[in-house]
Amino acid sequence: MSEGRRSNGERWRAPYATDPAATRGRLIPEPGSPTRSDFQRDRDRIIHSTAFRRLKHKTQVFVHHEGDHYRTRLTHSLEVSQIARALARALGLDEDLAEALALSHDLGHTCFGHTGEDALDACMAPHGGFDHNAQTLRIVTRLERRYATFDGLNLTWETLEGLVKHNGPLLTPAGAPTPRYAARGIPAAILEYDAVHPLDLAAHAGPEAQAAALADDIAYAAHDLDDGLRAGLFDLADLREVPFLAGLLDEIERLHPGLESARVVHELARRVITRFVEDVIRESERRIALLAPASVADIHAAGAPVVAFSPAIEAADAEVMRFLWKRMYRDASVVAVREKAAAIVTDLFGAFTADPKRMPEEWSVGLEEASASRIARRVADYIAGMTDTYAVLAHRKLYAVTPDLMPSPPSRGLPLTEP
Repeated sequence: MSEGRRSNGERWRAPYATDPAATRGRLIPEPGSPTRSDFQRDRDRIIHSTAFRRLKHKTQVFVHHEGDHYRTRLTHSLEVSQIARALARALGLDEDLAEALALSHDLGHTCFGHTGEDALDACMAPHGGFDHNAQTLRIVTRLERRYATFDGLNLTWETLEGLVKHNGPLLTPAGAPTPRYAARGIPAAILEYDAVHPLDLAAHAGPEAQAAALADDIAYAAHDLDDGLRAGLFDLADLREVPFLAGLLDEIERLHPGLESARVVHELARRVITRFVEDVIRESERRIALLAPASVADIHAAGAPVVAFSPAIEAADAEVMRFLWKRMYRDASVVAVREKAAAIVTDLFGAFTADPKRMPEEWSVGLEEASASRIARRVADYIAGMTDTYAVLAHRKLYAVTPDLMPSPPSRGLPLTEP
């Protein structure tokens, strides 16, 4: 147990946590709040944003037509938030910053999940491509238009830094793009913002961002298993291909013999989350003890994440994800719907770039003499903000035939009878 941790669950802040009282501030200076920390204000602005509300009707893996019982970007973000707060509290980090990062990490995702992003990225290939992480930054620094004195949400440096670097640094110490960005370069939106409000792209993000990133991985693993079982893409017996999951199923059977399938699925998901969360806490405490950071600056300069899985659980997570890629993400029925969704995004992009006036006036204004790249980026912003439902309706207004995204009924799966 970390030195100073409160056994009764009372909140505390470790010396290496990000301190809201020492924030590097906002791009546009604002007076502080008498009732909320700066990170609490960031979280609240994110929750009240238009982009956050739209997550309700944006696909996580399945398109929304498959039923209300499957995850959306909104429910996923809430689940990530809960896990991120649990990790932050256990490690003495700032829970509000971890929550803000968890709630906002998917704001830049398009309609139709990763399918929409892939399709939009292909459309934008001649114009710098499309990256959902960079789009999140565009949303919170430019595209949200709610406040009287600035565009975006004017979030703190720490929140912006965490959003951009939650998966690690973007630059090497020598200033070259890291492997993730070596082939295509760092997205222009990130470089443009960094030029006016530097985000230290070569350093690791703070510990709260690292916790939020792992919370995302944990939520994906547990809840995509749940959704895949519900959809009938695989069954509980199939999960025994993964030794980690087989062990959990054996434990459930030993403790609750003859338990009905729906309850087994829930018991499995909660055990996956518990094992992963407890492992992150133990491994992170070990790394923190070795580093002995005196401040958050030591975390930034560590050269490696301090909030992490152990090698054993990292391997288990990789096994689960390999199973999901094979049995869920690349399943023929899922791929068939993905192809139709991609066609909708591609058609919309073609129609709006050919005639920007087909977009609402607030999106088409000022594009009369604009370059092809500027028009394309505006169109990408518009399409990326669409919900699944809105994209389908927009396509129907422009084309005589719109692909039917209703999937075929599953041949097996759990009955969705609970309220």
